[in-house]
Amino acid sequence: MDTYLLPDAMRELPPPWRDLTYRRSQALEALAPTEERREQARHVLRACLPDRRQDVHDWDEDLRDFYDDRDDHTLDEADAWLTRIMPTTSEVTRERVVQVVGIWADMGIPTVPEPPTPQWVDKVAAEWAASVRQALAYDAFAFIERATAAGMLNDEEAEDVVPLAAAFVRAGVAVEAAVRLLVSLGRPRGEQTLMGLVNDDEVRDFRQYVRSRLLGLRRSVYDARAREATRDEEPLLPEGLQSLPYSWQNDFGWGATALDSQSLAQARSALEACLAVGRVRDDAQLRMDAPADCSAIAEVVRALMPYPRLVTRERMNEAWRECRSLGFDFPGMDAEAFARFWCTKIADRVTAAVFRWLADLPQGGGAAGDDEPAVPSATARWAAELAERSARCGSAVQEAIWFLHRTEDVPGSREALARLASDPSLPATTRNAAQEWTP
Repeated sequence: MDTYLLPDAMRELPPPWRDLTYRRSQALEALAPTEERREQARHVLRACLPDRRQDVHDWDEDLRDFYDDRDDHTLDEADAWLTRIMPTTSEVTRERVVQVVGIWADMGIPTVPEPPTPQWVDKVAAEWAASVRQALAYDAFAFIERATAAGMLNDEEAEDVVPLAAAFVRAGVAVEAAVRLLVSLGRPRGEQTLMGLVNDDEVRDFRQYVRSRLLGLRRSVYDARAREATRDEEPLLPEGLQSLPYSWQNDFGWGATALDSQSLAQARSALEACLAVGRVRDDAQLRMDAPADCSAIAEVVRALMPYPRLVTRERMNEAWRECRSLGFDFPGMDAEAFARFWCTKIADRVTAAVFRWLADLPQGGGAAGDDEPAVPSATARWAAELAERSARCGSAVQEAIWFLHRTEDVPGSREALARLASDPSLPATTRNAAQEWTP
């Protein structure tokens, strides 16, 4: 008696859903998403939803790694035998998996034990069954998403499919397709469901992906807020920063800003303002430095406050609440500490941008062409002083030291580099960076 690997509901699916070959996707693309077929797609989802979390991946990841650098089609041929022996959902059995494994052994697949053990067969059988669920659910979500894009999915159908999509994300099956469908449903229905998922412990390793798609839906909310005037809001950055016309969009880069007395005065004012921004404690820095999390949080902060003039207490509080609602956890950190951290980050980014601009300008030592303005030596001296102060407080260290190296013909820069390279009170990373450019 055959040992079936799929539940009855999956074995009894109608065509083309029961087809496990490439022909299924082709047939579905040709079908119009009528009401009857949309219901059929939801039935497929209900049939494919597992009762526990799945670990879905290729049937043999070690084998895929083995063949990564080869030009032959051995892996594709081995994979194709699964659907040759089991072309429909009703034919997915352990006995047929044994047949496939035997063929793999005859092909000389290096990861197949000789002889194949029952435990290894069970592993392949479980992975194949999970892959079938994944593929069918993926196609069903894509079919419904096509109907959504065409404006054919009604409210009742949406109410039915939304919890199914959330359940698949929690189960770890067809996650990308389920999330794409929720995104296509938009606000508020899809957005609210995604918001619930990013705060759900069951989502775990998919949380970052779900959050990235949710941020795309929330972007219009952030952009609308950024267009509002600050009016009576409390600014959190010094005046020398509030007047900057540069944004996060280009990392506060000055680009082709002309070299003249006005731009140099603005650069000096911005650097002095950045140094006036309080530094966060090291423990707060550590709490916020998970790269993936920090990047996503920065997306919220810069969308709500794209320019320094928009960095206010009210908007920082909004960013704090938004990040909390997106499932970010800030142990031991409150809204005030969050604001201090991001004000420091913004000041550091501005400082780096100013020193990059200054370092790229022709210096006043005669290197510039006759008709190309050069940075006056007097400017290089005050910039060297601010570069040393920035490096000492840990702000844009690499950029500040690079500027000092680029202007080492100026006595102030050369002496500042020497002090930074030899000061035992500074972090080793700062000293090493300065020593790299010290003669």
